[in-house]
Amino acid sequence: MKTLYVRIVLTTIFVMIFSGLVSFLISNIYYHYKLKPYNDQKLTKMANEVKSFYEKNPSLKIQDYLENVGDLGYQVLLVDENEKQTFYGGSFKKSQLDETTIESVLNGKVYHGIARYPTNWFVTGFFDNSVVNTIGVPINHGENHFALFLRPNVELQFGELRILFSIILGLTILLSILMVFISTRYIVKPIVKLTEATKIIAEGKYKIRLQIKRKDEIGKLANHFTKMTKKLDQIEQMRQEFVSNVSHEFQSPLTSIQGFSQSLQADNLTDEQRKTFSSIIEKESKRMSLLSKQLLVLASLDKEEEILQKTEYDVAEQIKQIIVTNEWSWRTKNLAIEMELAPTNIFADKNLLHQAWTNLIMNSIKFNKEGGLISVRLSNKHDMLTIEIKDSGIGISENDLPYIFNRFYIADKARIRKESSTGLGLAITKQIIELHNGEIHVESKLNEGTLFLIKIPQM
Repeated sequence: MKTLYVRIVLTTIFVMIFSGLVSFLISNIYYHYKLKPYNDQKLTKMANEVKSFYEKNPSLKIQDYLENVGDLGYQVLLVDENEKQTFYGGSFKKSQLDETTIESVLNGKVYHGIARYPTNWFVTGFFDNSVVNTIGVPINHGENHFALFLRPNVELQFGELRILFSIILGLTILLSILMVFISTRYIVKPIVKLTEATKIIAEGKYKIRLQIKRKDEIGKLANHFTKMTKKLDQIEQMRQEFVSNVSHEFQSPLTSIQGFSQSLQADNLTDEQRKTFSSIIEKESKRMSLLSKQLLVLASLDKEEEILQKTEYDVAEQIKQIIVTNEWSWRTKNLAIEMELAPTNIFADKNLLHQAWTNLIMNSIKFNKEGGLISVRLSNKHDMLTIEIKDSGIGISENDLPYIFNRFYIADKARIRKESSTGLGLAITKQIIELHNGEIHVESKLNEGTLFLIKIPQM
């Protein structure tokens, strides 16, 4: 399997070769359709000047004259009436010329071989050293008639430049390929580091530090990858803590149930002891049942995919029903209830919000003082509902306040155990509110009471 490094190198070299071929073809087409007519006109003018100068100076020997023209960087073919061919300024690689063409020039016509040169894909006509690729003009010297065929001597005119351009082209290709290897390694190196980091993550190790300091897309990818690993590490720690807490929460009541079940098997127990042990077993069983239900709720909330089943209903009526349903609990503690709940419709998941209000109201009842007060208020402003649930209970300390929405967090272990709580209620409530794009805040002072403030969109 080819590595990314090899793929990038091969792809770049292929692009270089392909681009070179395409560029050559385009330049060849440009020559044939744009430069070739221009070169034909320019060389026709040059050939006519050579002809005119010789015809105006009859004392010149045509051989000496044409040798000088050849030395100036031109290839010349002179054909006399007997079709004797004489070359000046270097020979042609292809010296064959159609007799009809020679006869036509001897008869006074101009031969435009450059303009008529056939168009080929991979041959630039300017460099084809052929007699066919020339300009032919007639020369008359007294009774003598000649056909003069002329073209630039590319090798003579551009010999050094061709070598120079060849060296430049060769060095450019070699250096380009070398730079491709070096630059590709520079590009691929951080990706290799990321690949190695993913292997480490696959082994369950999330504490990874990537030494990649770049500001391009790869640098951004590395930064996001680092953030992801930190998040995964936090999640892993939370998972381990969660498993530990769940195990502990189940282990405690199971130990109690097991212990008191064994005690019930003793023959010397009184009826009062049997009732006490049975009551403890029942209480611990209910706590396990509550814990199991809340864990199932948390699992469903964590999915966050199409969990909400929204309907429009009166949230004020819902809160009133919860208070009425739990009347026995708050009347047992002689609590006073104050309500300001005007009928207010909301588009939300009725069952989940019922769970949230129940958790908050039951906390206000359980952790309130004997003869205390619970105040529940509902207001609506700019399509944003504000629910306040305030109690005059034992409150929460400043040290515990930032952590009360954490799963299994226990501010007062003795109190929590006494009230048969699991430490999951507020975590569930917060997640339900946030699923509805709402917010929940808490204000509390130890031994003075607690206020839960919830803001949630009406629709």
